[in-house]
Amino acid sequence: MWSVVVDHWPMALSMAIGSYAAGSTPMGGGTVGFPVLVLLFDMPASLGRDFSFAVQSIGMVSASIFILCRRQPLAWSMLRGAMLGAVLGTPLGILFLSPLIPELWIKLAFAVIWGSFGVLHLYRLQEITSHSELGAGASAREFRLGLLAGFCAGGMAAAITGVGIDMVVYALLVLLFRVDLKVAIPTSVIIMAFTSLVGVAVKSLTGTWQPGVLGNWLAAAPVVALGAPLGVFVVGLIGRKPTLLVVAILCIGQYLWTGYTERDTLGFTGMMVFIGAVLVCLLGFEWLRSRGNVGSTATDDVSRSPVVPLGRSAV
Repeated sequence: MWSVVVDHWPMALSMAIGSYAAGSTPMGGGTVGFPVLVLLFDMPASLGRDFSFAVQSIGMVSASIFILCRRQPLAWSMLRGAMLGAVLGTPLGILFLSPLIPELWIKLAFAVIWGSFGVLHLYRLQEITSHSELGAGASAREFRLGLLAGFCAGGMAAAITGVGIDMVVYALLVLLFRVDLKVAIPTSVIIMAFTSLVGVAVKSLTGTWQPGVLGNWLAAAPVVALGAPLGVFVVGLIGRKPTLLVVAILCIGQYLWTGYTERDTLGFTGMMVFIGAVLVCLLGFEWLRSRGNVGSTATDDVSRSPVVPLGRSAV
């Protein structure tokens, strides 16, 4: 199928950038793949969602294997809860919620989720990159929050757009628990990899893949298989702040681009809702941050132990 790969070479080129972001930031490879397919190539938003699942099942899984082999510290309580929530919520969202969402809404939901995320990092980047907490090795609170986040974000954000659960878990870790990015980002990479595999399994078992996914996936898969773990490695050399800043600007750019291209369809009222949705997301982030300030001065009712690298404690 080499001719199919050659026909889709632009996606391979785009995902060379997307795969780096997937391994080095809390944003899946679909964060680049989705807008490239939907905004640049004018493909259906449902195709962008399915492609995100497919390409992340290679790139982010590859990055996850690299992270685990390096024994990087992870927020295991949050991760275990989120994985359980995702395996329950994602299939329900794909089967029952996703078919009800119009193509335009999928596109707008993606733009709002990552646009708000980009804005958050523009004005909170210094604070977020200064956190030094390593999380907890065993925390019932983190597990419960992870379970809720995995179920809701897997069933809504990921099932509809192909991404988003990584952002939610990351936001909980850095805003609520003040976890170091060296722990929060690898944790977000692994939960998105796991959720993508769940999405691929559901899509394959139900035969609901959108036409066009295979060609783009064939072209991009070899690139992301190498690019995502490379992102994990390189960001350790250059630091996370420059990478997060660039990706934040890209997230805001795709939001503005979506608003511009859909302005006639949305009209004045729709554009106000589109803008208001980002503000609502930012208010949610700020609420999490305020709760984190409160929680940081309180004593958790559960015994907490430091995070240790994989392999040195029971998982």
